[in-house]
Amino acid sequence: MSDKDLRINEQIRVREVRLIRDEGERQGIMPTLEALEIAREQGLDLVEVAPQAVPPVVKILDYGKFKFENEKKVRDSKKKQKLLKLKEIRMQPKIDEHDLDFKSKHVREFLNEGNKVKVTVRFRGRELAHTELGLDVLKDVLARIEGEYVMDKPPIMEGKFMSMILSPKGKKGSGSAGA
Repeated sequence: MSDKDLRINEQIRVREVRLIRDEGERQGIMPTLEALEIAREQGLDLVEVAPQAVPPVVKILDYGKFKFENEKKVRDSKKKQKLLKLKEIRMQPKIDEHDLDFKSKHVREFLNEGNKVKVTVRFRGRELAHTELGLDVLKDVLARIEGEYVMDKPPIMEGKFMSMILSPKGKKGSGSAGA
């Protein structure tokens, strides 16, 4: 529930509320106006924390401080989230050994950085008749990165491209390692 959904003070338009004091002490069910008076005497706000309850649960607290704490929790949770990026490495079925080593090294680096990697082989013209060459290239890449991955999507043809998606081994993946 966001801060915008919370009703405070006069915005609470029910007859009775279940009051909880600032210290967490349960006060019980009472008329809304009486709860509002208690909050005012303490120089605090009456905040509806559980509007779906019958009667709604309200708490006496400093709304500004409460709002700040909630925003701080949201910021902290966003800091802990790690955005996974999908990097793509493209190659052709007739790739040279050196180029394959170079691209496989990049795949390994992307996986070590915690990114997902889409490895794609592009077929042009008559190469489409020999898609097994592209599958061999993808298997070579897997052999060169030495089990540092989880296969999210096995090699599959998509138009003129054959691709597979790999995730870092530390993350929870749905596939199995190795090919």
